[in-house]
Amino acid sequence: MTVKGVFPRRRPPAPSAGWWAFTLPLALMLASDYKLRSRDVDNAVGGSADLTVLVEIAIYGAAALYLVWKFGLRAPRRRTTGLLLAAWLFCGYVAFSALWSPFKSLGLVRGVQLLITMLVAHTVATRATPADLRKLAHIFVGIVLVSVGIGVAHPFPRTLHTETRFNWLYVHPVIAGVYLAVAILLVVGYLIRWNRPQDRLWHPVVYAVALAVLTGALVATGTRGAALGCAAGLLVLLATARGPKGRVDVIVMGAAVAVLAVLAFSDKILAFVSRGETTEQLATLNSRTELWSLAMDAFREEPIFGRGLGASRGLFLDSIGLGGGHNAFINALVDNGVVGTVAFAALLLTLGFVLLTICRHQTLRADAGMLLGIYGCFLTDSMTTEGLAAPANVSSVWLFILVAWAETLRRQGGDPPPAVQRSPADTVVDAAGWSGPTVTATAQVEHPAEQP
Repeated sequence: MTVKGVFPRRRPPAPSAGWWAFTLPLALMLASDYKLRSRDVDNAVGGSADLTVLVEIAIYGAAALYLVWKFGLRAPRRRTTGLLLAAWLFCGYVAFSALWSPFKSLGLVRGVQLLITMLVAHTVATRATPADLRKLAHIFVGIVLVSVGIGVAHPFPRTLHTETRFNWLYVHPVIAGVYLAVAILLVVGYLIRWNRPQDRLWHPVVYAVALAVLTGALVATGTRGAALGCAAGLLVLLATARGPKGRVDVIVMGAAVAVLAVLAFSDKILAFVSRGETTEQLATLNSRTELWSLAMDAFREEPIFGRGLGASRGLFLDSIGLGGGHNAFINALVDNGVVGTVAFAALLLTLGFVLLTICRHQTLRADAGMLLGIYGCFLTDSMTTEGLAAPANVSSVWLFILVAWAETLRRQGGDPPPAVQRSPADTVVDAAGWSGPTVTATAQVEHPAEQP
C-alpha cells in the first residue's frame, strides 16, 4: 500500500472500539495536570476545592458514568490476566488506605480518581484495538506540541524557583518534562519503524520536526530527572524495538553520539546538570536526601500499612517545605507501607515481564519496545519524583495506559505459526476426488543377508 501526503489517509479505516478508547485516558490526564491557575500547596492538602478542582472531579466522574452507561456493571466475560489483577490489587489497596490518611478529604478524592483511572484502563485493555492506541499516542504528541507553542507564545507567571525554566500554563516544569519525555519516546518509536511504515499516521519529516521541537523544549524545562529518564528510555526503546539489530545500533551509534556530545557540548551539559545550584544543593539532590531521611523516619512509625493515601503530600511541608516523597518508592512506603509497596512492585515487575515476553514476537516488537522505553523512562524518573506511585497525574495515567496497551497487544496475538509446505508427492487423489496425506512405507535394508 502506497502512502502519500504529509498526513496520509488510509481506506478503509482501521477497526476501532470507538472514540472513548483514546479520548477518556487523555481527558483524565489533562484534567489532572493542566491548570489555569496556581494554587498554594497548603490549600491542596487541606482539601479545599475551587472551580478548577471541581472541573477535574467532574471530568473523572463523567468518564466513569459514560463507561457504566455504555457497558454496564457486570462481571468480566474473559478471565482476568495476572497483569490486570496486579493493577487492580494495587489500586484497590491504595484507595482503601485513604480511610486512615491524616488528610482524609484529599485521600478519598485521589483514591476514587485512581479507581476510575483503573476502570478506564481495564475497559481499554479488554475492548480497544491497536489502532485506538495508535491514535491516542499521536493525539498525545499533538497536544504536547500545541502546549509547547502556548508556552512560547504566552509564558504564564512562574514561581521563584522556576523563573528560568520553560513550561506552559501553570504546569510545573517537572510535570511538563514528563509530558515531553513521553512524547519524545512516542515520536522516536514511530519514526524508526522502517519495516512497518503502515503504523505511522504522519510523514517521517513531521516526526523529525516534532522530535527537534520536543527535545529543545525538554532541555529548556531544566528537568534533570525527566531528561535522564528520556535518555534511559531511548536506550531501552532502541535496544528492544528492532530486535538484535537494534542492540548493535545502540552500541555503535550510542557510543559515537555520547563522545561527540561530551566533546562539543560539555559546558552546556554541566550547566544543565548544575542548574545554577550550589555544591551543597547538588550533594543533597536539591534537599531530596534530607526529605528521604524524614520519610524513612515516618515509615518506621507505620511500616506495615502506611500512613494513608496523601499523607506524604503534606507530611513534610512544615519541616522541610516540600510536598510529596520526591521518589515513587519512598512515597509508596510512607503512604501505603510494606503492603502497598509490595503491590506496587508486583505491578511494575509483572508489566515489565509481560512487555519483555511480547517483544519476542516480531509483529508486536515495535509497539512493545516503545512501551518498554516509556516504562524505563518512568522507572528512572521515579528516583526523583513520586508521580508513578501517586494518583491523578501524567505518570500514573500513563502507567495504566501501558497496562492496557500490553493487554491489547496480547489479545491481538503474536507471530503466526509457520506454514507447513507439502510437496506434491505428499498428497494423493483417489478416483472419487478425495485428497489427503499418504504414508509411504519405505523398505530399508541395512545389511543384506549373507549367503552361506
